[in-house]
Parts: sequence; C-alpha cells; structure tokens
Amino acid sequence: MVDRVPRGAEVPRVPDQRRTGSSAEPAALSFGVLGPVRARSGEVQLSTGSPQQRALLAALLLREGRMATASELIDALWGEEPPSQALAAVRTYASRLRKVLGPEVLVSESGGYAVRGLSEGAFDLTVAQDLAAEAEKARNAGNLHRARDVLGRALALWDGEALAGVPGPYAETQRVRLEEWRLQLLESRLDMDLEQGCHAEAVSELAALAAAHPLRERLHELLMLALYRSGRQAEALAVYADTRRLLVDELGVDPGPALKELHQRILQADPGLEGPSASAPEPDALPVRPNQLPATVPDFTGRGAVVSELSEVLARAEGRVMAVSGMGGVGKTTLAVHVAQKARAAFADGQLYVDLQGAGTRAAEPERVLGAFLRALGTPDSAIPDSLEERSALYRAVLDGRRVLVLLANAKDAAQVRPLLPGVEGCAALVTSRVRMVDLAGAHLVDLDVMSPEEALRLFAKIVGEERVASERGAALDVVGACGFLPLAIRIVASRLAARRTWTVSILAAKLRDERRRLDELQAGDLAVKATYELGYGALEPAQARAFRLLGLADGPDISLAAAAALLDLAVDETEDLLESLVDTSLLESAAPGRYRYHDLVRLYARACAERDEWPPSERDAATSRLLDFYLATAAAVYAIERPEDRLVDALEPTVGPGLRFAGESAALDWLYSEASCLLACVRQAADTDRLRRAIDLLWAAKDLSESGANSHQYETTTTAMCNAARAAGDIRAEGRARTILADILLDSGQIEPAEGQAQLAAELVGSAHDDTAISWVANSRGLIRLRQGRHADAKAFFDQAINGFHALDNRPLEATSLGNLSQAHLGLGDITQAVEIAQRSLAAHTEFGRTVRLANGHYIVGIALTQTCEYTEALAQFSEALAIFSDHRHRLWVGTTHFRIAEAHLAARRPAQAAQHAEQALSLGCIGGDPMRGNVLTLLGRALAALGQADRAKACWHEALTLVEQTGSPGAAELRAFIERGSEPPECDGPRGSVS
Repeated sequence: MVDRVPRGAEVPRVPDQRRTGSSAEPAALSFGVLGPVRARSGEVQLSTGSPQQRALLAALLLREGRMATASELIDALWGEEPPSQALAAVRTYASRLRKVLGPEVLVSESGGYAVRGLSEGAFDLTVAQDLAAEAEKARNAGNLHRARDVLGRALALWDGEALAGVPGPYAETQRVRLEEWRLQLLESRLDMDLEQGCHAEAVSELAALAAAHPLRERLHELLMLALYRSGRQAEALAVYADTRRLLVDELGVDPGPALKELHQRILQADPGLEGPSASAPEPDALPVRPNQLPATVPDFTGRGAVVSELSEVLARAEGRVMAVSGMGGVGKTTLAVHVAQKARAAFADGQLYVDLQGAGTRAAEPERVLGAFLRALGTPDSAIPDSLEERSALYRAVLDGRRVLVLLANAKDAAQVRPLLPGVEGCAALVTSRVRMVDLAGAHLVDLDVMSPEEALRLFAKIVGEERVASERGAALDVVGACGFLPLAIRIVASRLAARRTWTVSILAAKLRDERRRLDELQAGDLAVKATYELGYGALEPAQARAFRLLGLADGPDISLAAAAALLDLAVDETEDLLESLVDTSLLESAAPGRYRYHDLVRLYARACAERDEWPPSERDAATSRLLDFYLATAAAVYAIERPEDRLVDALEPTVGPGLRFAGESAALDWLYSEASCLLACVRQAADTDRLRRAIDLLWAAKDLSESGANSHQYETTTTAMCNAARAAGDIRAEGRARTILADILLDSGQIEPAEGQAQLAAELVGSAHDDTAISWVANSRGLIRLRQGRHADAKAFFDQAINGFHALDNRPLEATSLGNLSQAHLGLGDITQAVEIAQRSLAAHTEFGRTVRLANGHYIVGIALTQTCEYTEALAQFSEALAIFSDHRHRLWVGTTHFRIAEAHLAARRPAQAAQHAEQALSLGCIGGDPMRGNVLTLLGRALAALGQADRAKACWHEALTLVEQTGSPGAAELRAFIERGSEPPECDGPRGSVS
C-alpha cells in the first residue's frame, strides 16, 4: 500500500467562531465562502452588495474571528495600490454590511471590524473543517466507512470555486489555499475508496481529476493504483509514462520517489499492491500527565479582552500556536500563565512549561528543552535520541492523540520555538517573546501593550490597599503615570509602598518625579525595570545599540525616519533597517509608518545608556546638533517655499545638513505641522547649550506654527523659554531675535501692551547686535502695535523705517509687506487716496512672487482700503482672493480675520444677513488679535443682527463683546457700555489691519 496523503485536518483552520444560539431567535445567520460569498437569514439569501463589499465580508469571515484593522482590510481589498478614498470605502462597506447583518454580528472596535457571535454550523468553512477532523478521527479508529462518508459531506459543501468572483489580493491567496485543501480532501477520500476496494468506481473520477491537474503527482499515483487493482496494468504503466514525459517537458524534473516506487512495484507485480493491509495498533501505556505551569499571581488585573481572545483560541485545542509579544515588563508571561491556568481543564493530558531565556545572552537550546519535555512525558532517557530533528519528531509522536498545553515563555525567536511546537491536533502552544513572531507560520499573534490608566490604578490598589489609594487618588495616578503604566514597574513601586507603612502615596510620587532617578527607584528585591531592559540591550548588535542610545536623546513624543537618519548620521535605508530591528525586539515602538517612539521608561534607560556607554561623550552633543540642523534646514526650506525670494533664510544660522526638500507647498506644510511637537521639543532641548542661536532661528523659520493658529500656545511657551535662556546666556543677538518673535506672538493674540514691551526690548537688543534683518523686522512689528493702539503717525514712522531697512537688505517680499502696512497707517490718518495707491503697489509687488501667503495679505489690505472708499464689490473680490489663498496655506486665523473683513464690507453695503453669516464664521474659526479681536467681531455681529431686527441676539453679542473688552483692557469699553445702556447701535469696530510676516 502506498503512503497516505496529508490529512485534511492538518490544514490551518479558521478558529471556531461558533456561539450557542438562542432558541428564541427567529432566523439564524449563516455564511458561505466555499463558492460565491453568501449570507443567509434562515432560508432567505441576504444582499452582500458589490464585489468589493463581498471581499470585505470574506476577509472578515476568514479573519479567525479576530479584529481586522482598517489598514489590514485596505491591503486585503487593494494590495499595494489602494485608491485615495480607500479608508472611506472600507467604512462605507462595513456600514452597509452592518445594516444587513446587525451590529452584534459585525462589530467595530478601535477603528477595526470583526464578524462574531455566529451560531453553530453558521459558517460553511468551519463546518467543513469540523467534518474533516471527524473523518480523520474515524480513520484513525479504523472506521473507514464512516470516515469516507463524513469526508464526502465535507466536500459536498463546495459550490464551485471558493470565493468566486471576489476581487483583491487576499481573496486570491485564500482561493488558492482553499482549492489546495479541497484537493487534499479529495485525495484523502479517494485513498480511502481504494482501501475499501472501490477500485473500478474510482478510476473515472481519478482520470478526470488527473487530467484537470496534470502536475499533481499524488492523483496520478492513485490513478495508477486504481487501474492496477482493476486489472489494467498496461494502462497504469502508460499513466506513469505520460506523467513522466509531462513533468520532464513542463518542469524539467523526473517524477518524485513515491511515483517512481509505485511504478517499480507495478512492474514487479508486488503482492503488497493487491489490497489494503492493516494491523490493529497495540494499546498505549498509560501516559504521564505533567503539570509544569507556574502559579498565577493572585492579584492579576485587567487584560480582559486579551484573556478572552487567548482563552477562546485555547479552548478549541486544534494544534494552534498563540504568540504574545511586547516590551520587557509588560506582563507577557504573567498573562500567559494566567490564561494557561484557566485553560487547564481543556488539556487533560498535561501542561508543559519552560523559560527559554530568549531576552538574555544564553538562550535555552531547543535540544535540551526537548529532552526535558520528553522525560516529563514519560519517555525513558535510553529512548531519547541525540539530534534535534529526531527529538522533535519523537516529541510530536509522543503528543499525538493527547491533549497537552505547552507554554514557551521568553522565546528568543521563531527558530528557537519551531522544534518545540506540538504540531498535532488536541495540543496547543502559547509563546511569549519580546519579538513579534511574524515568521511563525500559522501563529495567532497578540501584541501586548501597557495597561490602561484604570487597569494600572486597580493593580496598584490591589497591592497597596484600596484605602491608601482612595485617599490619594491623584497622587496614585501620578505614580502609575510615572511608571508608564508598565505592569512590572507598577508592581515594584506598589510592593515598596506596601512594605513602608509610614510612606504616603504622595511621597512615592515625589520620588518618581525626578526622571534621572526614576529607574533607580523602580526596583524591589530581585525585581528591577532596569534589569529587564539590560537583557534586551545586552543582546543588541553594536550598530543597534548605538541607535538605541542616541535615539533616546531626542525629546519629542516620537521621531520620523528622516529625523532619525539625521540624528544617527546614517542613510535613510540603513536607519530604517536598524529601527525596525529595534521594533522587532520591542525596545522601540512603531508609532505609524515612518515614525518611531520609546515607552517613557525605555527612553530614560536609553539616555542612561548614552551617558554610560557612548564614546566619545561628545557624540551625544553631536547627535542632537545634527537633529537640530535637520529641523532648521528643513523648516527654512518650508519657509522658502511659502515665501519665495524672502532673504530671511539667508540671515539664519548656517547648518551642516541640507534637510528635506519638497515637491510643493502641500508636502512642505504637511511636514511642518506633523513635526510641530518634535520640532519645538528640539528647540527647548537646546536652551542651555551652544545650539541656542540655531534653536531660536528654527522658531523664526517655523513661525507658521503660531500665526496659523495650529500650535500657538506651545509655540509661545517655547519662545518664552528661549528668551529666558538667551538672557541667562548673555547672548544679545539670540535674545533680540527671540523677543522679536515673542512680540509678534503677543500681538497676534491681542496682548498689545506686553507685545509693545517685548518689541521695545527687542529693538534695543538687535540694534546693539547690529542684526539688520531683525532690526527691520521689529520696526515693522512696532508699527503694527501702533496701528492697534490707534497711534497712526507713529505707525507710519516705524513702517517707513522697516521699508528702508528691507530695501537695503534687498528683501523685496518683506519690503512689500511693510508697504502694505504703511497703507493702513495712511488710512488711519485719513489719507484714503494715498492708502489705496500704496496698497495696490504692495499687491503688485507681491504678485511678482507667485500665489504665496503674502499675496493673500496683499489682497486683504487692498480690500480694507477699498472698503473705506465704498467700493464694496471690488473690496469683496479682493477679500475673496485673500480667503482662497489663506485657506490653501492653512492659515486658519487669517481665514477667520478675512471673514470678519468681508462681514464689515457687507454691513457697510447694507447687506446685514451676509454680514452676520461671515461674522459667525469668523467667530468659529478664530482671528488674529485674540480676545480683543473677538470683541470686535461680536460687536459687528450685533450690529448686523440689530439691522435684521433681532434685538435680543444683538444685545447678547454686545454684552459678550463688552466683557471681552473689559477683561483685556482694550480701548472703547466705556463707549460700548454707554451705547448698550442707551439701546442704540455701538460705533463701528476696528480690527487688525497689518500683514502677516
């Protein structure tokens, strides 16, 4: 008898998604993928929508009951070239399917989707797998008749090609897999046909299958055997000759050993081919039942979703492998032991456990572990072979037919784990590792993250005592936050506190507040967070260790690949390889494609390593200097794209690296706003170093972060800190520039008096430093301040100074900006004709430089001037141009301010409805000028509403405006109050008339 084919039950299964259904349910849902993708409610077929929507349903059904993220579904449906609206399409498909199937079946969590809660027998693939497993058991028990019948029922579930008509790369892969499994089941059934003597009946089916699959040797082998047993020896030999010729012609290879051996046996008329022969197996000795699991911790807390997920998979015990990965100290092994202990009843033949010590430098050898496992399973030493391959084979043979759970803790990699996997039905393996084992075929992967704040607090309270924590909940949250919500760290500090009755939680929180001492505080007895990280760090290659150390020096919340390459002074490709290898070891996290971050405690450890191990020590400063250079050079490139021909970039501190270059404005702005937090963190980190001047220039180059309104508060606090740092360093040039920037920030937020103080101090400093660019810049800023104060003659003098200074520097864009501001000074002085003429000159100059943000400002200023001449149609046209450009450049606050000016023009033209509409948009977006400007908008809105006859709403706006005016100390409070008390309309409001820089 020839060897049997691989059994159908050995094909990787979709984990059981069945649930016990309620008998009260009127019609259970059922699904099919072994043919066209179908969904039924009872006998009624449901609409599954378009082919792409059916592809989404199929991907979820085949997802093993687990959550599929949106990105995974996009890959499944479109592969490497998804459409631009792929995410929206996935959400639409899911929404439509949920309406058909119900939210309890198609569930959504954290932006992902899953099909769950199906009743028994609801999924044809699961039914087929159950039948295949049942057939295998019957065959092993010698009941071939039943095995053949059950396998036939499984095959009958196919209705043509699996996933027929479903598009997408994932569906294609699964189609191939399911067709291969169907052929294996067919071969297994036909093999049993021959074992039961149905030779003649099998010939026709085998002939058709062999013709349909001419390169599948197993079918030709079965056909030859069926022909031979039917007395058709010559035809059997002819099949071999044809098959051999086909393989040589098509593939250039000879038939495999099994087909060759059958050919020889037919030629020799081997009596063993005449019919099946099988002897009853000898009864097995009573097996040993090991119980090696460690005890679970009594205060195990949280992790409910992960425990449920792993427990569900374990309960089915279908030879599955589950691999839990995560950083050191995140609680992988504690979780695995807890889950394994809960699942003990499902593994009546025992549980095996080993610490593979993969995080250290001396990982356990698989040969030694297999020897220990075999002894635990009752194998005598004399029967244990020497080689790894033989031990692994014997291990699987000993486990065959048993239900054993194997827990492999702290694995180094998949290569260490593979020989230790049971690989037989009825057994399961649970693996923990710092490495995500994507190369462990068929494994159910779980990424374990830190605890949620509530879980962390519950664990802390369980160890310390509920009463102690309840009385100092805020301090307790500080403690678990300082621990980064890492279970090991929480357990350590909680154990220390529990052993010190005189300590309060606040005392512990204070000890953990010092970042330089925090890792030293996180140790108790033989537990230490630092020791956990030392294991991973010690196993790194030199290049990995250097990258790990230096990346920890960057202060931002994360770091981009390009920034990391600059910091490490490496090519981007080499940097990516290093960073991804650190992600694989769980020492670094992948925040998003092309972005990386440390857990807070890992960052502290990385910095400690840099201080201890980086040689020469100057390389630490060199690395952070390269990072600052990268940000400064790139921000300058963004500034140059936004403001072409502006000579400010020539006045910035020089950099060594070139930074990034961008194809256009959109990409440049994307970079600036996505890097805002990291860029500003880099600036703050340079406060007490010789990088101070470059850091302040980086703020200047990145001024859009403030003026656009995107990062105003963070930008202001950073600038204030740099002013103080420059003052402490005694660098008048740096301080002058920092205070110039701060004056603009305060002016934009409506803080006129503080802005004036900073601008005056800045003027003195930059004058002493002979910083010509800053001198002209601060003159323009002081002119804007005078405009806001209504001191138009002084404003004109400052703008004249700025214009002359920028002209001398050949900075034509900034000269045109100051010229536009001069127009506003003339308006204030009542010289409207000249104001219009100057504004139009400014606009003409800006037009030469393209559709820049300053061109928007040129249109804006001309619009203000024309409003004063009552040319409302042309003024609105100018504002419309400004609005479009400001929007394109993402200057939200200037968009809001332009809406305010449009409202002014509409109200002056006696169109109050349009005025009210634009004023409300200005309020919703915000404006340059902060709360004083908001007061102006409210005043104008009230005037528009009053004109529309909405007196109550108008008064409410004026009262709110009065509150803002009084709070900010802006002029006009008494006049506004008097008008409100008299019930008449307040005077026309004013607002910022100056230009962006």
